[in-house]
Amino acid sequence: MTPIKLKAPLKDYLWGGTRLKTDFGKKTDLEKVAESWELSCHKDGPSVVASGEDQGLTLPQYLEKHGKGVLGTHGERFQDFPILIKLIDAKDNLSIQVHPDNEFALRVEGEYGKTEMWYIVDCEPGAYLYYGFQKEISKAEFKERIENNTLLEVLNKVPVHKGDVFFISAGTLHAIGKGILIAEIQQNSNTTFRVYDYRRRGADGQPRPLHLDRAAAVLRYTPMAARACQPLGVTAHAGWTETALFTCDYFSVARLDVETQAALTCGGDSFRHLLCVEGEGAVVHGGVRYPLRQGDSYFLPAALGDYAVEGQCRVLLSRV
Repeated sequence: MTPIKLKAPLKDYLWGGTRLKTDFGKKTDLEKVAESWELSCHKDGPSVVASGEDQGLTLPQYLEKHGKGVLGTHGERFQDFPILIKLIDAKDNLSIQVHPDNEFALRVEGEYGKTEMWYIVDCEPGAYLYYGFQKEISKAEFKERIENNTLLEVLNKVPVHKGDVFFISAGTLHAIGKGILIAEIQQNSNTTFRVYDYRRRGADGQPRPLHLDRAAAVLRYTPMAARACQPLGVTAHAGWTETALFTCDYFSVARLDVETQAALTCGGDSFRHLLCVEGEGAVVHGGVRYPLRQGDSYFLPAALGDYAVEGQCRVLLSRV
């Protein structure tokens, strides 16, 4: 087993920008890149193996070839590949939206629900996001505010800063604001119920569709604390620091701030995904150096064993 570099499928949604091309090395003829799906087995955009003997295979094909064991004992408990990881460049505001939980999504949409975590990779001064309700409202008030265009008045408008972490559980109304670049770690789902979209029109010239009935069925109408998550812990090592960012039933995420070298291991419990969000260096395994720069992604099989991240870089390490 070796580290597997991944090539991300790219999405050119109307609110996207160009930073994923100019700053994060995404090669494409698309005018704008809203999202890069850095770790994906989803039918709407699977990652592609970009290195090694399996180069050219999609990630689902790679897993079919090598077996579910590469996911580790934790990964094997999921029926389908468990997570999806994206970089998101919000040049403009995203729609106000909500995602369903597993029960609703599996019953109605035929895939997992969507609980997610956002890591603010970068943002413009004054950038903000919408995150849950300020006060408890009823379904009737929700529908009335949609009709009279006052929904934003009852949402938490939260300023963001580089390095902030937000956890968006299924059922939470939310939206990424303009001027934010985010790493999103989420359940493996593409189910989104759009509630409000600033009266924008799509590429076909028509208003983008809303999904109000399904949104109303899955929304949590109770207020919530509008603040970033605090780190779970910080561990300083010689040459690197590990910050445990978040853990839930579906994934765990840590940030590695590498100054020289971080000695790490895959012990069989879970695969790892490395996403470089700043700087450059290398993933080192078996005496081989695999280049790592801002925007690069690597899938590490669960049984890989000892490896290292070298250089001067900031890396998000995700696992299940």
